[in-house]
Amino acid sequence: MRFPARAARRADEDSRSPGVQLPRYVAGPLIQVVRRLCMALAVLATAVVIVYADRGGYTDNHDGEVGFADVLYYVTVSLSTTGYGDVVPASDGARLITTFLITPLRVLFLIILVGTTLEVLTERTRDQWRLAHWRKTLRDHTVIVGFGTKGRSAAETLMSGGLSQDQIIVVDPSAAVVEHANAEGYAGVVGDATRSSVLGRARVGRARQVVISTQRDDTAVLVALTVRQLSSSVRIVASVREEENVPLLRQSGADSVITSASAVGRLLGLSMISPSSGAVMEDLIQHSKGLSLRERPVTKAEAGRSPRDCPDLVVSVIRGHRLLGFDDEEAQTLELTDRLVVIHRVRPEEVKPLLQKQERDRGPGSWRIPRR
Repeated sequence: MRFPARAARRADEDSRSPGVQLPRYVAGPLIQVVRRLCMALAVLATAVVIVYADRGGYTDNHDGEVGFADVLYYVTVSLSTTGYGDVVPASDGARLITTFLITPLRVLFLIILVGTTLEVLTERTRDQWRLAHWRKTLRDHTVIVGFGTKGRSAAETLMSGGLSQDQIIVVDPSAAVVEHANAEGYAGVVGDATRSSVLGRARVGRARQVVISTQRDDTAVLVALTVRQLSSSVRIVASVREEENVPLLRQSGADSVITSASAVGRLLGLSMISPSSGAVMEDLIQHSKGLSLRERPVTKAEAGRSPRDCPDLVVSVIRGHRLLGFDDEEAQTLELTDRLVVIHRVRPEEVKPLLQKQERDRGPGSWRIPRR
């Protein structure tokens, strides 16, 4: 396996100054305009009510009387700072109301009208606060390096297993890929994951597990080495294309290595020999449908009994750090501290919350954009 020169790519990455991108909700342009218009009308209505309640303290130079139409006219020209001077506050009370109530409302009205610039500044401040809060509170999360087909499927499987989406961080050298991840609700970091500075932005040192699903095996090895350098306790699961690179990746610090080419080849061969068996295996590896593999603890009712007495089909028993086969003699009596790898039937009520969340994230009238 060859390791190509990376100087040019790293120089290009340094020029991009990669950073963390958090997903956020942004309303559509029409909704923003309508919202701002409603706020302006609310300020206008508040001012009309205040002035109309003390209309006796105002004078109309035209006919001397101030009615509702005069109040509406006065408030409109006053809030817009036009000020023709034909309707004016005459009494001390009316002048005090104008000073302490109408003037702040006028300022608020102008802020709403020119709120685009202010909104940009507010969003930047809010984004900086969100990023600082995210960096401070993030821990025990999952980092997915490479968000292609394998990385996206890994993320969906993790969520179907109960992991919340805000506990998943995507790292990819492509800004477009991270933008797509943001659009789906994931936080992302743009940059080369073989560099410790990029993985540091993803808080790998405080992560629980790292999934490496890069396109190249040599990149996966370098990423595993970098991750292990940052954390000696994080669990690393990596994918490689060629089986000959599995030992090298394990030596680099990976706890589990999946050979994608061999796995697909075995599934193809099994589908040729026994189409039904191939369909069952495909059902097992697809999330949120049919059957699924799941790891769960032994319940009190199952302790002391045989794996055959469990309601789920037990595939393996995990005892301490050992993986016991179903027919292993030690696994015939379950202990309360054991964990079971079972074939679990996915129920509709388990799939519905995930589908609802995806629908909310991609629903009409809203989208998620990245922030830099």
